[in-house]
Amino acid sequence: MMKLSEFDFHLPEHLIAQHPPEVRGQSRLLVCPKAGEFKHLQFSDITQQLQPGDVLVINNTRVLKARMPGEKATGGKIEVMLERILDDRRFTAMIRASKAPKPGGEIVLGGVARGTVLSKHDMMYTVELDSQAPDILALLDHCGSIPLPPYIAHEATEQDEERYQTVFAQEPGAVAAPTAGLHFTDALLDDLRARGVHVTELTLHVGAGTFLPVKTDDVDQHVMHSERFSIQGSTVRTLLACKEAGHRIVAVGTTSLRALEAWAQDTGCDLNTADGRLKAGQFAEQGYAGDTQIFIKPGHAFRTADCLITNFHLPKSTLLMLVSAFSGKSRILSAYQEAIAQQYRFFSYGDAMWLERTCA
Repeated sequence: MMKLSEFDFHLPEHLIAQHPPEVRGQSRLLVCPKAGEFKHLQFSDITQQLQPGDVLVINNTRVLKARMPGEKATGGKIEVMLERILDDRRFTAMIRASKAPKPGGEIVLGGVARGTVLSKHDMMYTVELDSQAPDILALLDHCGSIPLPPYIAHEATEQDEERYQTVFAQEPGAVAAPTAGLHFTDALLDDLRARGVHVTELTLHVGAGTFLPVKTDDVDQHVMHSERFSIQGSTVRTLLACKEAGHRIVAVGTTSLRALEAWAQDTGCDLNTADGRLKAGQFAEQGYAGDTQIFIKPGHAFRTADCLITNFHLPKSTLLMLVSAFSGKSRILSAYQEAIAQQYRFFSYGDAMWLERTCA
């Protein structure tokens, strides 16, 4: 049995980044090679790690202003954390209230929109807005706020609206940022392209489940929350050309890696083998879209990325398990201790790591 306690470490509170660096991209980069000493660089030095022909896979999801104030028909205050937009009128959400609303109950959001609670499944409610309410995206823009993670101790500001969003964010649907992407600037991406690095996109809409802790000490008993993802045919073609030419796929963030591995798992593709690439070729035109609850933990057989750019993750988190699966648990925990000793900044607004895949 793999225990949750195996993925614990002590993090001094002052290393939890509460704000982004003054200038986007002015972060540090801890390079963790397969073996040997760690290297301490600036994030702009990522150009030293990437080679011509490599493919950088970015997640183009856009963070919604998913946190909305509201009240029940009885006047009781609530906070709605939107999880997924189902259509123009319906969405799923977590609702915080002193007394949970019941199916059939009415709520008012932002003082402007009435809705009805249709159902509840586990911790998620399905809500439908009435016909007089604005559509959901307009409602979020009117009364929503950026849903900063719980370890960031301030309310979202105008700075957060800009900086808790990547420069390549396009597809609205996430309730948390793909934070490894926050370090990239347009100028850095242009520089990488000029050096012969290919940049390609996919979409994984990060769900509210990313904030939920693992509650069981038996890691195998944890169930991941479902998230939507899609990979375009052009991205599949780029990945195949990369592998056929003997170059590397570099996932920007755990969300990009999860989308790639979910696609491979769903379809039987494996970019590391000729037969697996032949299967992947079936998606070179239409691409692929689906929902995933993939849980990547030590023992996972990786089929796509060779390298990973990622931030530092919470103790006992599924993301710490993912990077441990990618580069080895003992190697990752050693890297984290090195980062703590060198006063790196942790979590969403913190510094970054460069990881090489050491596990199959």
